Amino acid sequence: MLSSSRKEMVAEEVGLDNAQDDRDMHRLGKSQQFKRNFRFYSILGFTTTLMATWESILLTSTYGLTDGGRAGMIYVYIASFVGFFAAVISMAEIASIAPTSAGQYHWVSEFAWPRSQRFLSYLTGWLSVLGWQAAFASICFLCGTLIQGLLVFNYSTPGDYVYVYERWHGTLFTMAIAAVGTLVNTYGAKFLPPLEGLILALHLGGFVAVLVPIWAMSPGQASSTEVWKEFTNSGSWPSIGLACLVGQLTPIFSWTGPDAATHMSEEVRNAASIVPWCMVSTALINGGLGFIMLVTLLYNMGNLKDVLEPASGFSFIPAVKHATGSRAATNGVAAIILVMEVCSAISILATSSRQTFAFARDNALPFSRYLAHVNRRTQIPVCAVLVSSMITVLLCLINIGSTAAFNAIASVMIAALFTTYILSIAAFVRARFQSDGLPPSHFSLGPLGLPINLFALGYLCFAIIFTFFPTANNPTPVDMNWSIVVFGFVVIFAILQYLVHGNRVYQAPVTQVRKTE
Repeated sequence: MLSSSRKEMVAEEVGLDNAQDDRDMHRLGKSQQFKRNFRFYSILGFTTTLMATWESILLTSTYGLTDGGRAGMIYVYIASFVGFFAAVISMAEIASIAPTSAGQYHWVSEFAWPRSQRFLSYLTGWLSVLGWQAAFASICFLCGTLIQGLLVFNYSTPGDYVYVYERWHGTLFTMAIAAVGTLVNTYGAKFLPPLEGLILALHLGGFVAVLVPIWAMSPGQASSTEVWKEFTNSGSWPSIGLACLVGQLTPIFSWTGPDAATHMSEEVRNAASIVPWCMVSTALINGGLGFIMLVTLLYNMGNLKDVLEPASGFSFIPAVKHATGSRAATNGVAAIILVMEVCSAISILATSSRQTFAFARDNALPFSRYLAHVNRRTQIPVCAVLVSSMITVLLCLINIGSTAAFNAIASVMIAALFTTYILSIAAFVRARFQSDGLPPSHFSLGPLGLPINLFALGYLCFAIIFTFFPTANNPTPVDMNWSIVVFGFVVIFAILQYLVHGNRVYQAPVTQVRKTE
């Protein structure tokens, strides 16, 4: 039981937090529609498991090992982290000024050039909505194909049963993962904040549970020369340098989604302080865990050629099998990763639905009235959650006809979200030079802000180019990365949608922002 004095201190602290949140919502011109159930540790669990960096490093290692090899993955990871961290702390400062579920499209609306604010904000909103929708489809599909990979791993040799890989199996598994995420985000929504604290413990505990047996059971490690000095160009690119740049898709995918905390900010108490520090903490924690797991994989995975030709489709499965020498241990590691990726899918669906809700709240989407509705009893945008799930179900049907077509749609996630980061930071740089200055911030980069912003912009503009590259030079139509086509279609669609619909009804967030004294 709390003493009376302790209760008074807690009540006073809560009151101060609520007052700050009320001031922020008043400045942004929005009404409070959600319960602020998230605290620092629960939202930290939400974002760290959403990014799931050490898990994603293992799942997507094939890209980096193909283009760059062991040494390439090491140096590309370090360089990418430096650039990406600059982008994260840049957006953390903006999130402290405008902690809203709208995220990037609000930032562009408030800080971009006046003549183009409305259009660029609308374009950013569409890219963010579609990027997060693609992210949910992508993570559900990744979980589904991991289940298929485990079936291939366990039942690929002649015996009582041999599993035959079918694309429609992966589609059904994808739907099942989407259904789990939907149930948790609707019926279990009130348990999501405390659940995220438990998931954070699983994220950290699972890391140890995977790391220890790989080092302890490994029959022998690769030499430091192999890990730190030997590069690979299995994609037949003109140079090792270009191969490494193409291979940066592995770390990029592993860090996608640093803006997730922003889209949940209207459900976070004292969001102006908690959200930016959560973004920074997530990047540091996941960046460190990811690097340790990467080094562990590279030292203990065995022969590179064997790892690059996995029957399961995932290079980490034969790598862990070599390291542990145990089929049971390999299944255990894969099961831990699968559970964590399902948890990531739950968080991604929550983020996607909040972004959809916010954009609909500004009357920017078809059927905005319904998508912006918040259930009074649960205080959850149930319609936005269900629509996000249905989009994934419809998208994964494409996989039955063509995996390449589905991958192109799913992979557009990175380009779409990167573009929103670029537009947001560029608009914020422009705002730094205005005579009236920036609104007050609880998280400030101080005099280092401008150079960090410019460095982040340079990195993002450079990195986004290589997200459109195929994994190998001179690809066949099947192996081609068609995400550039899908991304171009999304941009054209957003522009036409603005001309036909948005130009008449879109309520740009800047029109509702109140000036601070």
